[in-house]
Amino acid sequence: MMHWLLVAPLLLVAGAGLAMLLLDAFAKERAELAFVASVALFAAAMLSGVALTHGASSADLPAVVRAYLGVDALSLFSDVVVAGGAGMVSLLAGGYLREHERERGEFYLLLLFGALGGMILGRGIDLLTIFIGLETLSLGTYAMIAFRRTNARAVEAAMKYFLLGSFGAALFLFGAALLYGATGHTDLAGISATIRGGEANLGLVAPALVLLVSGLAFKVGAAPFHMWTPDAYEGAMTPVTTFMAVIVKSAAFVLVARVLVGALGSEVTATFATGWPGLVAALATLTIVVGSVATVVQTSVKRMLAYSSMANAGFILLALAASPRVGQSALTAALFYLPAYAASSIAALGGLLMLGSRGLEAASYEDLAGVGRRHPWLALPLALGVLSLMGFPPTAGFVGKWFVLGAVIRGGGVLLVLAIIAILATLVGAYAYLRVLVYLYAKEPAEGAPVAVPMRSGYVVSALILASYFVFRIGLAPTAYLRLARAAAAPFFGG
Repeated sequence: MMHWLLVAPLLLVAGAGLAMLLLDAFAKERAELAFVASVALFAAAMLSGVALTHGASSADLPAVVRAYLGVDALSLFSDVVVAGGAGMVSLLAGGYLREHERERGEFYLLLLFGALGGMILGRGIDLLTIFIGLETLSLGTYAMIAFRRTNARAVEAAMKYFLLGSFGAALFLFGAALLYGATGHTDLAGISATIRGGEANLGLVAPALVLLVSGLAFKVGAAPFHMWTPDAYEGAMTPVTTFMAVIVKSAAFVLVARVLVGALGSEVTATFATGWPGLVAALATLTIVVGSVATVVQTSVKRMLAYSSMANAGFILLALAASPRVGQSALTAALFYLPAYAASSIAALGGLLMLGSRGLEAASYEDLAGVGRRHPWLALPLALGVLSLMGFPPTAGFVGKWFVLGAVIRGGGVLLVLAIIAILATLVGAYAYLRVLVYLYAKEPAEGAPVAVPMRSGYVVSALILASYFVFRIGLAPTAYLRLARAAAAPFFGG
């Protein structure tokens, strides 16, 4: 029965989502739904972790499952990050929705099926499965952004994300159609074999590659396809912002790795001169520079963290671009960056969420003034999160950047130049992160300014403790996580 662990996480999350329809009708307290959703998601992450560490065999699974859903180490690694991150988001939502009197059971339904879409996306080994996962994840996210339906900013953010996200999905779908026309396959393994065998129509592969990269760039918020990111992050409720920063990005990056490094990793399509690595490297560098510089001029902390997510996404893209030249170590670094970035984002955004109570959320830098001295323990997760996003040792973010830059620098040539640009841009962006610390610990609130009272929620505290633990755990003892990332990357390099 060990082989059923490979698909049990998907079945568990889907079953929890269906059960939520009944639980919503009978639950006396909506906070109970947050508990159920969190338990289901954490259980899914644990099952995936057990299967990943024990090497469960997929040979006994039905062929139809293995044909459309990935059951390899990368799939399980993706499930751990996506389901675990979604479990922490559910805890954040359990405190936030009650505090701001927005508790409705459909939020947890959307969260569960959005996470299911992210898990399917991370497991997608066929273009049809990928599109189903992409739309399941996207539709749930659109609805969660607009959850505050009487709030004009939330509705505007959802509409922008919906329109631009639909445009990105259309580009991806058009590219997928061209790739099918060029190879005659929808499964990624068949596409890869056809291109490597010289049987593909390269005249269609080239435009398909451009369209696929452009569509995926929308999903990860890479410049210049990032227009929706700051407005969506600022307009959405903070738990939803965390969902977009962690679950959407993590699942999308696993998909990018599968499509580019896996299906399009041949010598024909993976050269800097004529293939996708040069294009992705350019997008990565632009994303790091734009994201880092834009953080400096923001007055809203959530918008600053939105541009910060762009800069961090650029580092993952840079490692992916280096993987054809550097090999497995670059893809390992990119995958290792995912849990490091997830824990850091949850700590930062969850800390910001904790520092706002009913009717008065912490949004601007001025709202943080003096909080570190009035409530030192409550300000700690936010401070820890922004330090990790900046790359300050010994946090998870520092180790993630260290591995990525180390792999990129080993590529030499133009990759070395791009690594130097990324380092310089990161130094510029450090101003915004340090500014948060200055306001937390060295500023006093302006006279007469309203002072936010931190919320009291065991759910939020639990999420922050978990996120802070992983920020330190990954930073101080990265070996186990690096081993899992290396196992997830191995199949692409003959491992």
